[in-house]
Amino acid sequence: MKLHELRDNPGATKKRMRVGRGPGSGKGKMGGRGIKGQKSRSGVAINGYEGGQMPLYQRLPKRGFNKPNRKAYAVVNLGLIQKFVDEKKLDASAAITEEALVASGLVRRVKDGIRVLAKGEVSAKLNIEVTGASKAAVEAVEKAGGSLTVKTAPAAE
Repeated sequence: MKLHELRDNPGATKKRMRVGRGPGSGKGKMGGRGIKGQKSRSGVAINGYEGGQMPLYQRLPKRGFNKPNRKAYAVVNLGLIQKFVDEKKLDASAAITEEALVASGLVRRVKDGIRVLAKGEVSAKLNIEVTGASKAAVEAVEKAGGSLTVKTAPAAE
């Protein structure tokens, strides 16, 4: 075999159809687009349209739900509270309230309350009063000799 004998397999390549190049080409005049109508124009893509059949995105069931009045809590980890106590930004001897957490800069805004989670270690004896806390966080604070009280928000009337 020589270089000039190299050929593609028969049928592997096909010549491009030149649309709109006269009646002898087989795709002349309207170029296979039919007469008038939206699809005969250039620059038209009817995405999701299935010719009167119910489109796929409408046939499929919708799942999920977002509660419109869901509570959004500011989340604080115990390790961060301990770090702020060590850096003297929070006073461990006084009660650590939501206002104290905002004043120290640990929490930007209270939202619907502050929730304490158990990530990190606690060594100081802390007295924390917040809107919410995980069970593990309560156990960790009590293990260190402190107390974590969860205050209930006043009922909306």
